[in-house]
Amino acid sequence: MTATLESATREALVLHGYAPAILERIRDQAVELAIWERELPHDFAQWLDALPAENLPDARAVADANSVETTITAMFDIARTPSGTMRDLLLDDIAGLARRFMAIMDSAQVDIRLETIDHDACWKFHRDCVEARLLATYRGPGTQWVPPALGDAALDRQKDYRGPVPSLSRFAAGMFKGSCAAPASGIVHRSPPIDGAGVTRLVLCLNLPRPIHH
Repeated sequence: MTATLESATREALVLHGYAPAILERIRDQAVELAIWERELPHDFAQWLDALPAENLPDARAVADANSVETTITAMFDIARTPSGTMRDLLLDDIAGLARRFMAIMDSAQVDIRLETIDHDACWKFHRDCVEARLLATYRGPGTQWVPPALGDAALDRQKDYRGPVPSLSRFAAGMFKGSCAAPASGIVHRSPPIDGAGVTRLVLCLNLPRPIHH
């Protein structure tokens, strides 16, 4: 059974659920963010935390349903991510999210980006210029977002914003609606500031491939 909690201000909704179907709600006009709260094995988290940063994948590629696994495997091979049960689990999890994203967005392809981050990346509050994207953090603190009613205030005040800034929990998958979805759409969010903290994040970002203009 899915437990769903909704926080709403008029029409803008942020949804939390414990089954993957919650991600499909991003297609609802009123939904700005849909979060699938997930737990993965404790020993998997320990394995990720123990990996040297240079062995964490940091690459980007476009794949279709038939090439998702080989594309992710190539990313792992480039980083020399150690083979074994835990790497296989990471591969299966990313591939599963990629296929789910393609199904939700009705796309034959997905732009897969794995980022290893040890600095302040995209620390400014912003809206993504996309229809929607999926974010999941495998290591380190998760993406921070702003309740819809306070989004404009965060954009205006940036570092001086003092309102609530919830974060995605580790391994949670969030479908973030972007500003291209409709007028006045787009959940305001940012990468957590970590510069100087000695923290390394591993973040998955899934997008629709950008069209090629000739």
